[in-house]
Amino acid sequence: MIPNITRGSRMGGLMVYLASTDANKTKNAHQDPHLVAGDAAIMAWYDDGVLDRDDALAIAKHLDRPRKMFGVSVKIKDLRWDAAKKERVHVGYKDASVWHCSLSLRAEEGAPTDQQWGDIANDFVDSMGFTETSGKAPCRWAAVNHGTSENGNHHIHLAVSLVREDGTKASTHGDYKRAQQTCRELEVKHGLEQLSTVHATRGYDRAEKATAVRDDREMHRSSLARKVRASASASATEAEFVRRARDTGLLVRPRYAKNTTDVIVGYSVAERPAPGERPIWFGGGTLASDLKLGALREEWPDAPHLATDAAAEWNAAARNKRTVSRTGPENATPPAEAWVEYTRNAAALADQLRTIPREDHATWAKAAREVSGAFAAWSYRLEPTPGPLAATAAELSRTAQLRAPRQHGKPVALPSIAGTAMLFMAASSKNKTAAQTALMVQLINTAFAVYEMHAQSGRTREAQRIRSVVEERLAPFTATMPQPVPVGAEQQPAPDGAVAPRAIDIARRGMVPVRPGSVVPTTATPAKTAQPVRRDSGPALDR
Repeated sequence: MIPNITRGSRMGGLMVYLASTDANKTKNAHQDPHLVAGDAAIMAWYDDGVLDRDDALAIAKHLDRPRKMFGVSVKIKDLRWDAAKKERVHVGYKDASVWHCSLSLRAEEGAPTDQQWGDIANDFVDSMGFTETSGKAPCRWAAVNHGTSENGNHHIHLAVSLVREDGTKASTHGDYKRAQQTCRELEVKHGLEQLSTVHATRGYDRAEKATAVRDDREMHRSSLARKVRASASASATEAEFVRRARDTGLLVRPRYAKNTTDVIVGYSVAERPAPGERPIWFGGGTLASDLKLGALREEWPDAPHLATDAAAEWNAAARNKRTVSRTGPENATPPAEAWVEYTRNAAALADQLRTIPREDHATWAKAAREVSGAFAAWSYRLEPTPGPLAATAAELSRTAQLRAPRQHGKPVALPSIAGTAMLFMAASSKNKTAAQTALMVQLINTAFAVYEMHAQSGRTREAQRIRSVVEERLAPFTATMPQPVPVGAEQQPAPDGAVAPRAIDIARRGMVPVRPGSVVPTTATPAKTAQPVRRDSGPALDR
């Protein structure tokens, strides 16, 4: 259940909006708006009949009476965008005595009954401290059922007056965080689908979806996120990331620290527009929480000369000039043995992940980020339009995005596959190879390790999404790839046959064994865990 909170000053305007069924005057055509809950007086006067404008105004008058009777106003800071300063500035205070919150369910959850919505609404306002259960005078409130939105989400709206019956003001300090926590508790209590308290992904608004459908294309943010993720995963330095992102066709511009032209604190990207059109820019953090520049920098070495190189590339991108360096790693051809090395590390990673505690969210997020980046890079190289590789990258990226990263500490050392994305992006052709198949199998095994973690943590939704994309989209794709050959003479066959054919069979069936035990027998050579192979210990690239 997803809460969305707004503040305003006109209770009458809000209630008329909630009662309206005119699609021309509202963003969504409301379906039979009617009350499902409210304060005692409201529920004594009204039944579950469809509300009209007169009803809405009468309800608003009732809700607003304490504020008008006591002459109390609830003020909040009025922050407005200053184009000259390029920041929000405090220009005064504005009235915000109306607290409005929508509670919506995913389309797949169906539609609760009015009684169920009423119980949820009552529990919600109790938990938010707006009723007498807080030990204070109650606020007046009403909950309106809006039916199903254009996106298929069944939802209700709550309108609350922040002036209590005795004229005191209700506190809304921390209401966003408290609303989220309340929804997680109510999901358990009322048997709703439980959303993750650990992971959080960026949503897409209705306008973006509508534009993508109209133009018969992928949403800008999906495409941008995949290219940025692929470029970041394939890069060993920040300067290399800027060059790779530009090589994918992205427009890139830095965001400088205030009053500087050489300290980069963020970035934006855009697809190159068609002639006559303007680019649509998105900040890294609006694509995904783990694609913020600060989060990306955690994976790259930090040194003065590297910062200088990065600033030079950012400045060249801002001016749409050619890249400063033309001999970077992105122009090198990786040797054949690099595929063997990263396949071994991917196999070791899949095995070791099954020893990582489910509560170590930082380590799981890092592993998911690397695997997602590998699939994103291969999708960029192989798929002219988003396909199974893009879908797998998108699903795994959800696990890579933590709701509060700083609360989870640092990830433990694991076999690194950070350079896998580099291999896929450096592939000289779009033809599938046996080496790619062997690496693909181990990436699938890693994806299923993430699936098992979610399943055993009780996050059914996340687990099912990953399993579905692997079984229904990725496994059929893998079945079309050539059979791999043994990656080294030291590789030991499984008791029931060669390692590679057995792994391919597992991938094709979209099935893996659960703990304990390895998904696929690994090589006898231990993987390096102290340092990322891509950076230091991997095979040297031909320059």
